[in-house]
Amino acid sequence: MSGDNVVLARNTDDAPISPLRSQTVAFSHYNNISAQLPLDPETGEIVEGGVLEQAEQCFENLEAIAQSIDHSLNDVARLTVFVRDIRDLDVVDEVFRAFFPTYVPARTAMAVADLPMGALVQIEALLTNGEGTIPNEPQAGDLVKCTNNTHNAPFDALSTQTVAFSHYNNVTAQLPLDPKTNQIVVGGVAEQTAQCLKNVKAILESIDVPFDDIVKVTVFLKDLSDLDAVNEVYTRFFPDSAIARAVAYVPARTVVEVAELPMHALVQIEAVVSHGDGTPPQEVEARHGLIIEANNTPNAPLDPLSTQSVAFSHYNNISAQIGVDPASGKLVAGGVAEQAEQALKNIKAIIENVGHTMEDAVKANVYLRNLDDLAAIEDVYARYFTGVPARRVVGTSALPMDALVQIDAIFGNAEGTPPLA
Repeated sequence: MSGDNVVLARNTDDAPISPLRSQTVAFSHYNNISAQLPLDPETGEIVEGGVLEQAEQCFENLEAIAQSIDHSLNDVARLTVFVRDIRDLDVVDEVFRAFFPTYVPARTAMAVADLPMGALVQIEALLTNGEGTIPNEPQAGDLVKCTNNTHNAPFDALSTQTVAFSHYNNVTAQLPLDPKTNQIVVGGVAEQTAQCLKNVKAILESIDVPFDDIVKVTVFLKDLSDLDAVNEVYTRFFPDSAIARAVAYVPARTVVEVAELPMHALVQIEAVVSHGDGTPPQEVEARHGLIIEANNTPNAPLDPLSTQSVAFSHYNNISAQIGVDPASGKLVAGGVAEQAEQALKNIKAIIENVGHTMEDAVKANVYLRNLDDLAAIEDVYARYFTGVPARRVVGTSALPMDALVQIDAIFGNAEGTPPLA
C-alpha cells in the first residue's frame, strides 16, 4: 500500500457495530458504507414494527455513520435498497423522500430471497469523500457531484440517472423500460436485456462517455436460468468499439438471482463507469492520463464475458467469484465453507496478480443460497479479510453453477492515477 493512499475504516457508537465489517471504509474520494439492517444501535436488535419503522432505522443508521465522518446524506452518490417483499418498496420510498427531500442519488432496488436476522429491508450507500486522498490538502471545495438526466433513458423522480464524483460515474440500475412510454418493453428476457443496456448507453452518451468506459456491471435476474439468453445479448454490446474488440475488453461482472424486480421486470442492470475527464470545476484531464487497467490471471477462473479485475483511478473492481477451482473449472468438493475458501482464494489470486493485498479491500459483497450458512463462512472470511472492509450480505435462491456462496469485492488502487507516481 502506498503511503499516499490510506484505507481508512471507521465506526461510530451511534450505528450498529460488528467485528466482521466496518461501518465505513474510505479510500481516495469515496466512502463505502456497509449495508445497514434496521438494528437499534443500543440493543443490536431489529426495531419493533413493520417495514416503515425498519426503513426509518436503516436510514437513521446511514445518517449517523455519514455524520460521524463529517458528511451528510447529500453526499450519497449511490443508494441500494433490498427488501424481502417488492410490495414494501412503496413504503420504503415514502421514508426515502423524508431523508432525501431535494437531491436524489443514483439508485438500485430489488426484492431478495432473504436478509440477515429476518429483516424486511436493508439499505446501503456509497458516499463521496470530499477531503480527497491523504496526505493531500483538503479538496472539498474542488470536488463536486455532477448529476445528469436525459430524456433518452427512463426518468425516475426517486433517482438521478448518473451521479459523477471524482473519477467515477454511478449509474442508476436500469430496468427494461422504453423511455418514451416508461413501460416494460414487449418481449422476453432477451428484449428486456437489450433495453436495459440501451438505457445505460443512452445515459453515457448524454454525458459524452463511451460505453467501453464501463468498469463493472451487475446483472440482477429474476430467473438465473435466463442467463444464457442474457449473455447472448450481452455479447452484442461488449466489446463496443474497435479498440475494445482489439484487446477483447469486457468489464468486471457480477450476476445474481433476485426474488423480484420493480414493475415485474425479468432483468435489471447496474453499471459503474470511469469518469475520465475528472470532476468539474477541475481542469479537464487528458483522457489518456486516466487508464482502465484490465487484468486476468490463470490462478483464478477465467470467463470470456468478464475481466477478473478492472482498475481505474484509485479502485480495483473484482468480478464475482464462486468456489471454482481454476485448474478444473469445477466447484470444489465440500460444503459452503470449502466453497467460500475457494472463492476467497480466487479473489486473493486476482488482487495479488495486480500487486495488491487483501488488506487493500474496501468493500465485499456476499451472496448466500442459505443465510443460515453465514456463521459457517465467517471464520474463513475473517482469515482473508483481515482489514475488515465494509460489507453487504444478501440471501439469494440461486447462484451460477448451483454454488452455495458468491463473493465480489472492491479494492483500493494504491498506485494512484497515472501519470502520478
